Amino acid sequence: MSQTGSSATASAASAVVKELVLTRVFNAPRSLVFKVWTDPKHVARWWGPHGYTNPVCEVDARPGGKILIHMQDPVMPVNPMTGVFEEIVEPERLVFLSMAMPDANGVPQLQVRNTVTFEDLGGKTKMTLKAQVLKASPQVAPCLDGMTQGWMETLERLGDVLVNPLDMTPLAARELVFRRFLGAPRERVFDAWTDPEQIGKWWGPQGFKTTTHTMDARPGGVWDFTMHGPNGRDYKSRIVYLQVERPVFLAYKQAGEGADAGMQFHATVTLGEMSGKTSLTLRILFATTEERDHNVKTYHSMEGGTQTLERLAQHVEQTPAPADTVKS
Repeated sequence: MSQTGSSATASAASAVVKELVLTRVFNAPRSLVFKVWTDPKHVARWWGPHGYTNPVCEVDARPGGKILIHMQDPVMPVNPMTGVFEEIVEPERLVFLSMAMPDANGVPQLQVRNTVTFEDLGGKTKMTLKAQVLKASPQVAPCLDGMTQGWMETLERLGDVLVNPLDMTPLAARELVFRRFLGAPRERVFDAWTDPEQIGKWWGPQGFKTTTHTMDARPGGVWDFTMHGPNGRDYKSRIVYLQVERPVFLAYKQAGEGADAGMQFHATVTLGEMSGKTSLTLRILFATTEERDHNVKTYHSMEGGTQTLERLAQHVEQTPAPADTVKS
């Protein structure tokens, strides 16, 4: 992953985001980052949250140029987004309007002005995105609730493209994406991911148990553990944490040992907050499509990921939080 730093701020009115600012530092030159933002062949690979594809992607990167992107969620209808560029200063700045969520008459119910700046850091690039909501009908309030999380996932995908911009394979062909809405605060969910006392109570598919040998949930830290399958087989694994941003984001790489040495991937956990509850996205990215398909076939990871998040939901929603057990 090329993302080396991040920060996010959002000002809200009536619990709905009106303006969002995100900053990322990419290990790529500014000219390349700018190109990946403006070349439709590249934009089609990374635009949208995890798991999305863009079967239609038209980007005319000049003042007054139009934007048309058909965003395709794996299970939802196509969501068309239109837009127009207002300002382009290559390779320093982009300003464009984006319109989405059309009503029955085709009138967009959401309009956002996006300003993207690119700062040269001597071979790296500091990118700042400012998204200002200009129009939002009450019907699109749920979309605004998820705006921060959606952009975080989108920029993570941008970073993945920048690692190897010559590889035009769609990211969706190399990833597994699991989403879950949890009836618990995200601080509690974050703790469940990073507390060795808790993670063994829910980690793994149904019937699995997990023994933690060591866990140091900080950048560069390691979690060594063994998963015990219901068939009596043990699966030794090691996770190295890459980013830990409480209570919003985790990034790590995982590698199996011995016979499971081929079970290697990068994973991220993104936690959004919605009225005191949590919107969670677990995204697993493999080096190739073949590795992804092998993992799905050999380890039944689609079912396993779904069952693991089901166990997480049971843990955080049904088990009292530590503060709740303290009596006055």
